[in-house]
Amino acid sequence: MEQPTLSTEVILTHPQQTIGNVQLDWSPQPGSYLDLNGKTYAVLERHHRYQLRAGRYQLHKIALYVQSAPRPLERSLVAGRWVLGDVSCRFNAQSELIRCAVNPEGPCEACQFYEQSV
Repeated sequence: MEQPTLSTEVILTHPQQTIGNVQLDWSPQPGSYLDLNGKTYAVLERHHRYQLRAGRYQLHKIALYVQSAPRPLERSLVAGRWVLGDVSCRFNAQSELIRCAVNPEGPCEACQFYEQSV
């Protein structure tokens, strides 16, 4: 089944401003990355905008709140979702947005806090 395209407003979080309106054929979730106008952005929030049509609310457009971010090099697929960092480390947050508590900026390679998870 083909995914319908929806109008998507891309909003930079700080300073808050709209940086573009695009038609996407995929549903970016928080933690995913979006390339727009030659820059990469991390999706922080996703909001749905509805309109009342013929007595029913219908999804009208999506608003993505993003921040400029480099695409991470260290990612692992866990249970169908991408998480940052080395998932074999005890301190890995198992999150799309943050790597770990002790070294959130990374990189995991040669990290002094690395401990094998049990």
